[in-house]
Amino acid sequence: MPPKINQKRRSTPAVNPTSEERPAKRSKRQDARTIATQPNDAAFKDGAIDVGAFIKAREFEIRALEASILGSRKAMSTRAHQSLPRDLRRRTASHNVKRLPQRMRPRARKEMREDNTPVVKASRRRPDTSRGWLRAETAKRLEVLGERARQKREKKASNTSEVLGVDPNYAVRVEPRKLRIKMQNGALSCPPKPPSKFRKRQLNKTWLPTHVFHSKRARMTEPKAPFWRFALPLTPTEKSYRPTHRASELRGAVGWDTSYMSTIGLQSSEESITSLLQLLGVVGDEAWGRKGAKWRKGVRSWQGWVYENVTENPIAPVTIIWCVQGMSESSDISGAGAANKTKHGSIKSGAGGKRAVMIRVHPSAFLQLWTKSLQIGKRQRPQVMVEDLRFEIGSIEITGPGSTEALQSTLWPFGITNKLERSSHTPAGTWISLRALTNPASLVKGALLAFEISDPRLHHPPWPLERSQPPELDEERLLETLRDWPLDATQGPAKIFSQDARLEASRGLASQKSINRRKGLAPAGHYPTPIPHDPNIPILLLASRNKSGHGGQGSWTVLIPWKCVLPVWYMLMHIPLSTGGNPRFGGLRETRQLSFEQGKAWFPGDFPGTKAGWAWELVERERRKAEWDRRPKGKRVEWSSLNLGNGKKGELGEGWACAWERLIDGPPPDAPPSRLTPKDTAIKDDTVNADNEIPEGAIKPSQRLYHLCSSEFLELLKRSKASAANLTETIESLKLNSALTTVKLTLLPRGTSPPCSRIYRLPSRDRGLYKRWVSLLVPRNQLARTSKRDIGYFRPKPSDPPEVRRQKLAASLLGIEVGERAGPPKPGDKTYPVVPGEEDLIGFVTEGGFNLSEGNGIGIGSVLVSKVLAGEGKGSEMFLCIVREAGQHFGRLARWESIS
Repeated sequence: MPPKINQKRRSTPAVNPTSEERPAKRSKRQDARTIATQPNDAAFKDGAIDVGAFIKAREFEIRALEASILGSRKAMSTRAHQSLPRDLRRRTASHNVKRLPQRMRPRARKEMREDNTPVVKASRRRPDTSRGWLRAETAKRLEVLGERARQKREKKASNTSEVLGVDPNYAVRVEPRKLRIKMQNGALSCPPKPPSKFRKRQLNKTWLPTHVFHSKRARMTEPKAPFWRFALPLTPTEKSYRPTHRASELRGAVGWDTSYMSTIGLQSSEESITSLLQLLGVVGDEAWGRKGAKWRKGVRSWQGWVYENVTENPIAPVTIIWCVQGMSESSDISGAGAANKTKHGSIKSGAGGKRAVMIRVHPSAFLQLWTKSLQIGKRQRPQVMVEDLRFEIGSIEITGPGSTEALQSTLWPFGITNKLERSSHTPAGTWISLRALTNPASLVKGALLAFEISDPRLHHPPWPLERSQPPELDEERLLETLRDWPLDATQGPAKIFSQDARLEASRGLASQKSINRRKGLAPAGHYPTPIPHDPNIPILLLASRNKSGHGGQGSWTVLIPWKCVLPVWYMLMHIPLSTGGNPRFGGLRETRQLSFEQGKAWFPGDFPGTKAGWAWELVERERRKAEWDRRPKGKRVEWSSLNLGNGKKGELGEGWACAWERLIDGPPPDAPPSRLTPKDTAIKDDTVNADNEIPEGAIKPSQRLYHLCSSEFLELLKRSKASAANLTETIESLKLNSALTTVKLTLLPRGTSPPCSRIYRLPSRDRGLYKRWVSLLVPRNQLARTSKRDIGYFRPKPSDPPEVRRQKLAASLLGIEVGERAGPPKPGDKTYPVVPGEEDLIGFVTEGGFNLSEGNGIGIGSVLVSKVLAGEGKGSEMFLCIVREAGQHFGRLARWESIS
């Protein structure tokens, strides 16, 4: 039987053509790389060399070589797809011009034609599988059906135009009947119904408004493992760790679509809402005293923690916003009471004495806060109406020196054309006066601005932000605004509290086709002229500061109707910044990265004492265990064989987990001395549901683990040092045996502390070991001088004789240690102290690494309050601890500080 011949192979072998037969391929590059030469005959006369003629000939050839080098650099030395930045490169761009930007496609087609590159043509592409054939046939049938529907629509439109006498080339706008959606008290809202072609992909999760944008440019959550029932972007596909740091601190901006954040609406009388918030733990002078007067008025935002029982069992950090007392929000949010409303959806003053409040909370703690708010709201008289606004209001967060500039170019106040001559006393005028602002943290604490904007697609593509002439005028206006902050007296009710305003903005958004038609009719270099049907989109801008108290960049949060997020996002990502480039986008990892660099704790990952934080720890524990299991046995750490010194062997628990159960309850009596069984640390896939609830039967923190805020912990620390005799009674009376508090760890030597690192206090039973660890405390400047190996090991002393100096020099060249090294011992040395025992274990690191902002390794972790209070340190030694990476036998000295 003859062998089968592959028909796809070449029928004839490839032949290398000669220079005469080769086609004119890249003639420009070939000419540039052809070097002119001069024959040597002119340099010889009668068999003797003519030095002058020979030098001139070589000079000509050298100049020709230099000209060829310079010419070949610019003579199409790279292909079109190779000249793109990394974020625009696509895998198939070398043979598919549709993967390239429009401006580069002619050049790519020419290169492919010259190189005889096989190109992709959709009309010639034949399906390879039965499924491909089925899709192709379905597409043909849909095309035929679509053509029939189009012809039917055109025929109907022509008949209508003949009856009405209207030109068929112009569309007739028919005002639809306004449907009112009545919000129900205590009912959870449903996500918007997705298009039919995307419906099967959202059965167990919800897409963000910008999902398609992110899915092309970022790594997303697993389809069957969403976060908090949302498909979220984790991190951009391109390298983004250092670029994100630069954009957030030095120049540029970083933005996130934070529409997954949950919003709860409250409406009732002011007394009932106040009582509900106080029962949720909103207490203190900043809320209900003189400092909180502006917050209660509605011209500031408040950020803090809410609790299940006033000040016990913390739920999550929240942002609470009151609506300005100028409208009756009892009808404004739910959509009832249309008789009292004005044309734009606001409520006439005097229509009722009710107020409205928005609570922004992380989705992992939404259900817990929702249930508690319903319970408290039903007990109030009058009752508090609690509404789920999760899919009504979306949000965008942006930070960086160029954040204000990017938002200024995106958010144009509605109905105002000349932006340079506006009064700075209105919300829109105040917003325009902030054009020179480079750090939102410079504004007053809790600043907010509420106004309406026009559709950003009407002024796309964006132009560079206009500047006043001279530029110093912008800085003067900014200083005046920061000094006076006129919105304390002029801020009106935010339209985003009105359901009618949100629905009108969402339903009034024109299609992209109509927007493009208006752009085509506009004069060259001008944006489309506004028309009466353009929607006015209500927004609420919130400025926030860095909570760590060490300065740093603030951020803007834009609250906007859910369906209006996408137009604003696309415009924001294409703004040309004055420092160059466009704003970057980030994912969940970038959010945690920036919190880590600013020394802040990230919720829920850094708060294992909360219900949401414990659920996150269980999920991360499973993920790290799966990574450990995938490694071959020869390339993974064997936890049971780890030697910790002084006869201690084996890791404390499993290295992939933060063993909070072992920290509180001690080692299991039936398990090996330094190990937990996999049954104790692993959970099943279905133990944590989409709402981060912990069902019955899953591992629970003994129903005792809870988070203690920073202010309470520092107060207890002062009291414990003042009266050390009553420390045990204080711990038992306040039930601090299972209380955790969040701390920031700053490593004193070089090194980092990755997640799951163990945190020890200074040794409490071995005084000699305690002194050895304290002796490692070296001033920062001296540590920097002794950190280099050659200085630490081989620095000669002035009193050393010449032979000793020669020995140290030879040792430095050969890498041999001679004599005693200068400075303290390094981790891993024989003289380095061993880590303390398990009785001094006080916590675990939840996030750690190298901090680009501070230039050294830091960590964020949680410690057990009872063991910290019972520590042996005094003075500055009280804040020293030892951090050991899981799987390592040595620790590093660190200094901790409490953070919120």
